[in-house]
Amino acid sequence: KFSKLEAAKSKEDLPHRRRQKARKEAAEADLVLPPNASSTLSESAADAPSNSLRRLLPVLLSLSKPRLSALVVLTACASYSLYPVPELLSPSATDAPSLNTLTLLFLTTGTALCAASANAFNMLYEPKWDAMMSRTRNRPLVRGLISTRGAAVFAILSGVVGTGSLYFGVNPTVSFLGALNIGLYAAVYTPLKRVHVMNTWIGAVVGGIPPLMGWAAGAGMSATDGGWQELLLGENNAGGWLLAGLLVAWQLAHFMSLSWSIRHEYKQAGYKMLAWVNPNMNGRVALRYSAIMMPICIGLCYTGVTEWTFAVASAPANIWMIRQAYRFWKHEGVKGSARGLFWASVWYLPVVLVLAMIEKKGMWQRIWRAIVGEPDIDEDEDWIDEEDEERSATTKDGAS
Repeated sequence: KFSKLEAAKSKEDLPHRRRQKARKEAAEADLVLPPNASSTLSESAADAPSNSLRRLLPVLLSLSKPRLSALVVLTACASYSLYPVPELLSPSATDAPSLNTLTLLFLTTGTALCAASANAFNMLYEPKWDAMMSRTRNRPLVRGLISTRGAAVFAILSGVVGTGSLYFGVNPTVSFLGALNIGLYAAVYTPLKRVHVMNTWIGAVVGGIPPLMGWAAGAGMSATDGGWQELLLGENNAGGWLLAGLLVAWQLAHFMSLSWSIRHEYKQAGYKMLAWVNPNMNGRVALRYSAIMMPICIGLCYTGVTEWTFAVASAPANIWMIRQAYRFWKHEGVKGSARGLFWASVWYLPVVLVLAMIEKKGMWQRIWRAIVGEPDIDEDEDWIDEEDEERSATTKDGAS
């Protein structure tokens, strides 16, 4: 009997057995979130001399939550590039709205500053509770790396300059959406986190506005009157709302897995999150909104934003997302399911947005015409229309 136990133990000590055990333990472990960018910047700023530029720059960057701000800018720019513009690759490409470098520059800068303002206001409201959580206890206001007044000045200036850049460099509608996002994030979402679980849905709406900003920026370049109704509710604007819906659904699926890993800290700090208030609903929400993203992608094809091949190209990413969300719901976050959904959502968004830009409606046909030197169909139609107008004018002159 003793020899049998020794034999079993020796088998467990074999290298391949140890590797299998390690892989199994890793698969069943809870999700370990990547380092918080704001906290990392605060740590580097703390090592710099006081009142120096080496300290101020990382502190201000930390207040802006750089990863979140970058995501906001990328979604706005992706939506801008997807706006259907007939002159995409015509000989007058420098005049085409989707390739207007100056508009894109103002859109990028203004959106980034609006995001920085909203995030700074968020940190101004929460230092007391940020100190209770491991991911946020190193933020600059918690560590005293910047005064409350200094952070407030940064938040206000960023908001003013950001909305001003969007107003004068893009259009008033995009500027209004940027200001609306700051207000929703700072004045509604942030205080609601300690009151009701609906804060997560408000935060998802905030994330869905940047794609509308990018779409309205593209629409404004070819608009007739430039009013918000034309830019957001006019013909061919369903694509902008679909992209906004995609971001709302993605954020809910992404956050449910993220919040699950630190649910105990959220509870300790008094934040009302589904991950601890109603764990079963947390999984259902993640699965529900993961499933919604596939028909949204098909909707982009139906509305003419992308080619129908995008539905096929994006299908593996959508299926993988649904599969991971199903595991997350079924196992209630354990057995590595939270980690699986979190990383699936991290990769999902850039993959789908890049595929959408690659499969933009009519883009490859125009690229081919540009390569072989064939005239664009729209240009042919314009030339024919002009020729018909000249003929009709000549006929009228002859008759008179």
